[in-house]
Amino acid sequence: MLARVQSALLQGIDALPCEVEVDHDDVGLDRATVVGLPDAAVRESLERVRSALGNGGYAFPNGRTLINLAPADLRKEGPVYDLPIAVGLMLCQGLVPPASTGLDHRRYLFAGEMALDGRLRPINGAIALASLARERGFEGVVLPAENAREAAVVAGVGGSASEPLRVIGVRTLNEVACLLTGTMEPDPVPPVDVGSLLASAGASVDFAEIKGQESVKRAATIAAAGGHNLLMLGPAGTGKTMVARALPGILPPMSPEQAVEVTRVYSAAGRLEHGEGLVRERPVRTPHHTASAPAIVGGGAIPRPGEISLAHHGILFLDELPEFTRPVLETLRQPLEDHVVTISRAHGSLRFPADFMLIAAMNPTPKGDVSPGEVGKREMDRYLSRLSGPLLDRIDLHVEAPRVPFDELASAPVGTTSQQMREAVLKARIAQAARQPTINARLRGKELDDLAPMSDEAGSLLRRALTELGLSARAYDKIRRVARTIADLDDAQVIEPPQVAEAIGYRLLGRANV
Repeated sequence: MLARVQSALLQGIDALPCEVEVDHDDVGLDRATVVGLPDAAVRESLERVRSALGNGGYAFPNGRTLINLAPADLRKEGPVYDLPIAVGLMLCQGLVPPASTGLDHRRYLFAGEMALDGRLRPINGAIALASLARERGFEGVVLPAENAREAAVVAGVGGSASEPLRVIGVRTLNEVACLLTGTMEPDPVPPVDVGSLLASAGASVDFAEIKGQESVKRAATIAAAGGHNLLMLGPAGTGKTMVARALPGILPPMSPEQAVEVTRVYSAAGRLEHGEGLVRERPVRTPHHTASAPAIVGGGAIPRPGEISLAHHGILFLDELPEFTRPVLETLRQPLEDHVVTISRAHGSLRFPADFMLIAAMNPTPKGDVSPGEVGKREMDRYLSRLSGPLLDRIDLHVEAPRVPFDELASAPVGTTSQQMREAVLKARIAQAARQPTINARLRGKELDDLAPMSDEAGSLLRRALTELGLSARAYDKIRRVARTIADLDDAQVIEPPQVAEAIGYRLLGRANV
């Protein structure tokens, strides 16, 4: 007897259809085989399913059993096929009727890891599974209860309001059998109200807690308003790390679509807290400087998202930037331009999203401060030489974070607050949304020509700066993008010399001598 159960396979952060075919024949020796490019975890599914069926009061069929995972040319990984294989084996034996008054298994996608006693354990990629079910017109998904809230996020974003995706969370194999036979009514998880969850997200650090550093706060406001990358240079203990931690609090909240996309990345990487369901706040990733290139950009024998993908729609904070190895830093150059990363292996290539803001901090020398005189200058130049010119070119804003005087440290905070900065950022983002389909940091050359007009005086100032400072063609576009953001903060339609001058001032390390 042949049974078919619909499931999915995870490639990167996307799910693809996978049909689990179970063919059983009483004739012949007892033998069960899984084909269709299974990995070790999939091949071991047979032993887990055998114990789960027995402990649940169901028999594992005697005779020859062949299980095919189609399409056969794509590698199948992980324990997600335990549940669909178990359902297929029960269908083959007639333990659940192929068409009954219960749940119609043909209209649902099944996925779940099984314990030996029949309990269901959570899986990775549940939100991608639910997205696939909605795209392919399935009625719903059946998966472990701990993944149900995550999958219900898809039902709460877009789709048909009259027929939302049904997400049925189950805890044991017996519950699945009862659903299929009609002895238990399905109890779908209600769609998650994504908008309310995002509205409740808050910031952990307020800029008001950072004393002094008003110039750094100004640069942070510009970075947040236009989505620009930022490098802070200054002695140890001047508040650079606090600025990076406070920055998410002035960024606009993620849209529901962005939150779902970030959640897909975390779910595929196994970083989503089970039962949480949705990544509500913009992610902030802070890898240590000893991290390898695969850890930062993604990779491995089975490609997994790296730190830059986990920072998607959020912030990647690299503290002590020169301490990262040169090969690791150079791998960031392409993702900073394209906002995606492609991992190529012998069996194919995977693309992971990597649309993040790079926030970096560094001391002027390895010891954290600059010695007086020519010796200190040589130490600083030697330390800065660890960073390549092309990488610095891709960072829009370079700002100095000087030591804060004692009087400012000892006084009550009176500086700019996150609320003030958030209002300015929101105003600039509204102006950008009304003028163009993307943020200023993503504008290309022709778009800048049309959307970032300069007065004659501003154009002359920029021309002199490029000639005298030896700035690159990439720096030319970076300055125009930053000046466009400053003009948005100033409610200006045309870029004037003060805005160009401020943008040029943020090319601190982009000069010809770097």
